[in-house]
Amino acid sequence: MAKILIVEDNALNVKLFCDLLAAHGHEPQAVTDSRQAMDAAHDFSPDLVITDIQLPHVTGLDLIKMLREDEELSDVPIMAVTAYSAKGDEERIRAAGAQAYVSKPISVMRFAQTVDDLLQAEPETQSSGDATDETIIDPANESEDGPGPTEAGGEEA
Repeated sequence: MAKILIVEDNALNVKLFCDLLAAHGHEPQAVTDSRQAMDAAHDFSPDLVITDIQLPHVTGLDLIKMLREDEELSDVPIMAVTAYSAKGDEERIRAAGAQAYVSKPISVMRFAQTVDDLLQAEPETQSSGDATDETIIDPANESEDGPGPTEAGGEEA
């Protein structure tokens, strides 16, 4: 069982990520305010950090850089989960120090596989991209295959 810190300001995404990780036998802990992420990382000692890039206060890119510069946390793998889709964003995210990049809406299979890969494989070898035949879930809307695992009618946090 791996300890996984999630830094995400959207409550629906937090629930989705925590549920998926717990279902795969991991121990997730979520932080919804990126200003608390470094303290949480030191307290929790995660095996993996999953962070959104578009965060208020401390951006995901800045958080990745802070984790890489921290002596205790510099070796912890980082997976960026973001709705960014502009050319060059993945390169910037990887240059900041993330080993993996998964775009929203997420593919459940790709998300779980990327987590497993990061926990088992060497850094800098992770791939990402768009899903092909996988279930895609956007917790703020409905998935392509019908309603997602969380109710989609609520407001975003």
